Amino acid sequence: MSANGVSYREAVIDKKCAGIRIALMEKKQTAPSALSSPIMYMKGVGEYRARLLAKLGVHTVGDLMEYFPRSYISRIVNPTLADLQVGEMVSLTATVSWVDLRPTSKGKQILHVGVNDGSLGLVCAWFSYPKSYPQMFRPGITIWLSGTLSAFNGELQMTHPNFEILDDNKDEDDFWKQRTLLPVYPLTEGLAQAHLRRIVLNTFAAHAEHIEESLPDFILEQHGFPPRRDALQIMHFGQNTSLIEKTRTRFAYEEFLYSQILWARHKRTHKETVLGTHFQNRKEHTTKLKNSLQFELTGAQKRVIREIFEDMCSDKQMSRLVQGDVGSGKTIVSLFAMLLAVENGYQAALMAPTEILAEQHFQNISKALQSLPVKAVLLKGGIYKGKAEIKSEITEGSAQIIIGTHALIQKDVTFARLGLVVVDEQHRFGVEQRARLAKAQGKPDLLYLSATPIPRSLAMTVYGDLEVSCIDEMPKGRKPVQTYIRSDHKIDTVLTEVHKELQKGRQIYFVCPLVEESEKVALLDAERLFEHLKHKVYRDYSIELIHGRMKAGDKDDIMRRFKAGKIRVLVSTTVIEVGVDVANASVMVIEHAERFGLAQLHQLRGRVGRGGDQAYCYLIWHQPMSGVARERLNTMSRSTDGFVIAEKDLELRGPGELFGQEQSGMPQLKHANLIQDQGILQLARADAFAIVAEDAKLSLPQHEKLRNIYISKYLPREELILY
Repeated sequence: MSANGVSYREAVIDKKCAGIRIALMEKKQTAPSALSSPIMYMKGVGEYRARLLAKLGVHTVGDLMEYFPRSYISRIVNPTLADLQVGEMVSLTATVSWVDLRPTSKGKQILHVGVNDGSLGLVCAWFSYPKSYPQMFRPGITIWLSGTLSAFNGELQMTHPNFEILDDNKDEDDFWKQRTLLPVYPLTEGLAQAHLRRIVLNTFAAHAEHIEESLPDFILEQHGFPPRRDALQIMHFGQNTSLIEKTRTRFAYEEFLYSQILWARHKRTHKETVLGTHFQNRKEHTTKLKNSLQFELTGAQKRVIREIFEDMCSDKQMSRLVQGDVGSGKTIVSLFAMLLAVENGYQAALMAPTEILAEQHFQNISKALQSLPVKAVLLKGGIYKGKAEIKSEITEGSAQIIIGTHALIQKDVTFARLGLVVVDEQHRFGVEQRARLAKAQGKPDLLYLSATPIPRSLAMTVYGDLEVSCIDEMPKGRKPVQTYIRSDHKIDTVLTEVHKELQKGRQIYFVCPLVEESEKVALLDAERLFEHLKHKVYRDYSIELIHGRMKAGDKDDIMRRFKAGKIRVLVSTTVIEVGVDVANASVMVIEHAERFGLAQLHQLRGRVGRGGDQAYCYLIWHQPMSGVARERLNTMSRSTDGFVIAEKDLELRGPGELFGQEQSGMPQLKHANLIQDQGILQLARADAFAIVAEDAKLSLPQHEKLRNIYISKYLPREELILY
């Protein structure tokens, strides 16, 4: 073990250590059951803390060993305040300089604590706090702080920061008091850092030698990874941040490796054994459609159509994702695929996440099919006149293109000969739903559409069961949306500019991040903005408010009226991020734009500029704004290319995910980060596909560890999605 880490001997009392080692050597065959034993029976836990740990996903000894710190505290005070910027989320160690209680006019007392890093000062403020707080902070003590840096009256400030006092003199002989670097764990109410650290130490003292390796020797040697037993202890007890981060990559790699083995086995099985429908490119309906179009297909659209046709004309079941910006022409591409199925005597279904989107598709597709002898029908939910007849036409086969919501694949809908299923806004549907579609009547070909561009490398690694096509070219003549960054102090000027568009007969979106006013977060909310615009700014125009808390029927009604032009100004939360096409909408105003991610800002902007008129997007920012937020807004003003923006989002995004793990089909990641760990993911993917190419059943002796873990943890998921 490296001197920079911590050995098992260092972490526990020697005589206790010796006794455990002898006992475990004698009972080695029972080691796996020891790590799966309930955490409740560990020293320092008990029934109450076990319930708290369960909230954190920690149920067993093994779970706790893999419950890694989210950060680490250094006891050493380093001058850092001069390097920080207002608006940033920061963590630092400092010394308490002074403590002050200031009464308010309402009889409350505000607690102010001054700290310094040896060169600059910072004021911490608590407007509400436990009675014990004023006595906890004493001048001269060392304290760790974590929170958002702000400025008030010319001073750096943190409001209600997380903190930990580092030089409390109790229990000087305690193991943790001798550490320069302390782990900081994610907590839940009722559980303190000191408690969790003590439990972690007790757990490793009792069970460290139960830890078994989970990666083959050849992988450890190839990549220089530490053994699992050492690696786990470094993550909890390590004293060198570089070594800790290097060790974390081992666990990120491990998670990616097993997930990619799953996808490698999946793609191998699907490619070699699953037969789909072998279509022929008859060029009947598809050629008529091409000749009837009032516009020329882009080069990207033609390329993607060729890729789709290649899949559909093979013996294998197509499973392809088409991603491209809003307005890039994904729907017309999918219509070519549907007509290929129809001219081969099959039906095609298009599934949308909402009824209003399904209606929009039906209208657009019906218009495109006017010169073709192809019947399209719309199947909606609920009870309405003519529904039974539509279902009958689907069953007998006279309905050739069927458009609707996910109700299309319910048991009460029977297709005569389903050959292709197109899924719009596929991120609304999970991998298990994809599997159900693939196993539907006759194993239809599957085409997924997504208006959320992500970098191609990331798409190909995360959407492991799909081939990926990109429409990375916008239709000719489409005017880019002009994007402006404006301070909230310039809002009156923006409202005046918006009014000019209203006078031209255009429609406007205003978007806010919150529905109603919050005492905790000082953001402009949709309800207050709606009232302001309706009664003080645009009194002569019809204005409506739409938000996520409304009933689905009410939201659909508002969107239909907005699309019909009966509503001129729509104040909204982000429920319109994925919405209908309103060609007359020419302006998008996004309040508190600094609070939105790049991908979300791009999706919102994509709601305007759908017609031939010039469209505008105003990004309204409020203080404080971090450097990262400023870079996001600058990126939006410079580019309208969704793939360029996606790459920048990948570069800027910190911890977090571009999309949910369950949606992507990968098991929930605990240690790996899809954005930060792209290099590790690519490495693990290459290794996984090489292993499966050599030994798909993982039956070779060198793959024994992989096989055992895969069977216990991943095989059930494979059985769920394999098709």
